[in-house]
Amino acid sequence: MGDGDRDVNGTDDQLTDRALVGDSGDRGVGAPPLCGLPPLDGELAVDPLSRAAAADDFGHHARHYPRAVLHPGSVTDIEVMVRYCRDRRIPVAACGQGHATNGQAQAEGGLVIEMGSLRGIEVREDCAEVQAGARWSDVLGVTLAHGRTPPVLTDYLGLSVGGTLSVGGLGGATHRYGAQVDTVRELEVVTGAGTRVVCSPQRRADLFHAVLGGLGQCAIITRATVALTPAPPMVRRYELPYPTIGDLTADQRRVVGDGRFDYVEGNAEPAPDGAPGWRYTLEAASYHDGRTEPDDALLGDLSFERGAEEIEDMTYLDFADRVAPGVEYLKWTGEWYDPHPWLNLLLPDTAVDGFTASVMERLTAADIGPSGVVLLYPVPRALLGTPLPRTPDTRLVFLFALLKTATPGPGVPDADAMIAANRSLYERARDLGAVRYPVGSVPMSRGDWEAHFGDQWPVFAAAKRAYDPAGILAPGQGILA
Repeated sequence: MGDGDRDVNGTDDQLTDRALVGDSGDRGVGAPPLCGLPPLDGELAVDPLSRAAAADDFGHHARHYPRAVLHPGSVTDIEVMVRYCRDRRIPVAACGQGHATNGQAQAEGGLVIEMGSLRGIEVREDCAEVQAGARWSDVLGVTLAHGRTPPVLTDYLGLSVGGTLSVGGLGGATHRYGAQVDTVRELEVVTGAGTRVVCSPQRRADLFHAVLGGLGQCAIITRATVALTPAPPMVRRYELPYPTIGDLTADQRRVVGDGRFDYVEGNAEPAPDGAPGWRYTLEAASYHDGRTEPDDALLGDLSFERGAEEIEDMTYLDFADRVAPGVEYLKWTGEWYDPHPWLNLLLPDTAVDGFTASVMERLTAADIGPSGVVLLYPVPRALLGTPLPRTPDTRLVFLFALLKTATPGPGVPDADAMIAANRSLYERARDLGAVRYPVGSVPMSRGDWEAHFGDQWPVFAAAKRAYDPAGILAPGQGILA
């Protein structure tokens, strides 16, 4: 991309003369140019390639073209551009690593703020101050040099800090520490009014709790202070196979209840050797110092299929970032760039066995695509102390995720068919008391969102009115439309 493709601190004439035209069918054609812009420390891109990139995400399905893309050189850039857009009722969306699956970080005819240029990280004794555009892999790389780690990491570390904190942030250590939002001590945000605010549980608590898990509706996270814990040198990883969902969830309940593992998840994959059905796996880990190893006797009362388990020791970094090689492989094959219409549900413990068994009985490998993944793991509700990431009202809830890939092939549904199937499964699960973990691809009405937020809806809607009075932030979520 040459210098002529981006305008830095562009003048009115530069922006007026440049037609905001992208691909054929670009819905941004005819949108008025951005005039009267303030000076910026960073870059404002209005060229078709930049706008087309901001109209895409990991889902590779939704397409909403912005008028411009901001690469901020400072938080001040975000403040002044949000104020500019507020005064003109121009929608604004913050985008971290573009890992949304249904246009959540897009802004039709508006401004997309690419947060990746704000990636500063500063480690203190027991916490880290992190700019929102940093990836969790960046954070871990810095904190490990101090012998520390964020207590909860998502499976894929290529996600941005601001992105996961806007949703919740679940991982294999959630059964010990809660979600990533539960480890946040302080935030710096820019509200929808264009005001920079520092908030915490003790300072502007209403804003703090409206932002964590608030799906970008009230403010843009620009910096977060997150807790750190001592990082273990080594990890013993267990992969324990089970023949049925009921066998798997029974042992998941057991190990979460007694806390014997430091990390607990679960997944399903097609049965080996072309056999019908699915094989279920409890993935667990015990941290150790490399000198005193974990006692494998902790497996003694579990009901996995003996002789088929896999046990290995690895460094903590290799364990935490173990998804990275698979991601590189999918990029090499091209499947990373196929549509990903995901479904992510939080199921009440009372419904998980029956619902998931009925779904998996009818599910085929083609239904989730050749590189699709099925996750199923427990989350103790008592550890989820932040109000907006919604969960069912049971002591234990289960994340059930169909991470689909619509790679063209025999019998594989296209993205539209997968999204329609997502909606149908969501309605079934909702009627059983489930809620979405809202990172996937499920069409939602305003009424759906009101039901999703439940008793928090009036508080959430009031915060939206107070902190985003022009209603410009995160239109791609479709919450208050």
